[in-house]
Amino acid sequence: MAETAVTLSAIRARIDELDGNLVDLLARREALVRQAAPLKSDGQAVRAPERVAQVVTRVRALASEAGADPDLIERIYRGMIQAFIEMETDEHHRIAGGSTPITR
Repeated sequence: MAETAVTLSAIRARIDELDGNLVDLLARREALVRQAAPLKSDGQAVRAPERVAQVVTRVRALASEAGADPDLIERIYRGMIQAFIEMETDEHHRIAGGSTPITR
């Protein structure tokens, strides 16, 4: 039982380290999305379904190459993309001079 606790503790520490890396990467992604918002003409350009499909296809292939479950990675990315679309919609609307819409 003690060995399991040590192993679990070590695994959790590694997960915490990866979470720190992921948050840093997500912050960089957010900054890029915010830069893109004023370059988009309207809400359809923000939603960009063809771009979403392109990203999903790409990350599914990357997941397969990395030995990850492509279905799991797709679900994670779709959730992340939706959150960024909502944030970018708010940002685009704010830049355009409107009040912030409720996208959540």
